[in-house]
Amino acid sequence: MTRDSPPGLLVLHAVRVLGFADTPAVARRYGLDPALTEELLRDAEAHGHVGYTSFGGTAGWSLTETGRAENERLLAAELARAGGADEVLDVHRAFLPLNALLLRACTDWQLRPVAGDRLAVNDHGDPAWDARVLDELAGIGRALVPLAGRLGNVLRRLGGYDTRFAAALARARAGEGAWVDRTDVDSCHRVWFQLHEDLIATLGLDRNARS
Repeated sequence: MTRDSPPGLLVLHAVRVLGFADTPAVARRYGLDPALTEELLRDAEAHGHVGYTSFGGTAGWSLTETGRAENERLLAAELARAGGADEVLDVHRAFLPLNALLLRACTDWQLRPVAGDRLAVNDHGDPAWDARVLDELAGIGRALVPLAGRLGNVLRRLGGYDTRFAAALARARAGEGAWVDRTDVDSCHRVWFQLHEDLIATLGLDRNARS
């Protein structure tokens, strides 16, 4: 049976996977009420779990070290109650080879080697090159579908990464290249990065163990 997560956990975890986000973005990540999200963020701030900062016209929330530890404690307890640790760990093992493919595809989207310059910036003037990269991303997206389904069967908050990835790829295929790798939209790369962070946090893995 798929389990729902309590709002307090979801708010703290949304800050974790987003990295830095304002209140509306935190609320949107798991479809929470904005007013409740604001209240829970202020409670977390009072406990020293999150901090609010602003710079360069941007403002938002981020986890403190104490908040990161609390987030991982809550996630571990939740996963133990769900009895899904082995399943999530198995998905993570299957994810790692796909992660290497995703990183290579994003590099190929950004760079297109030419004679004398292996690090030449991809100016997207070669439709065949870009089409190949998009096809590679499509293959990764297809492989993600069953993994996302397995995750969602353990905990509802772990589901949906496949549909978000597919939506980003559809926009990229429609000519909006930013939806491959930009960090300020829900791009393929951003969705993938959040999934990786979600798996690491949920399993309590060392950040340095990423591939």
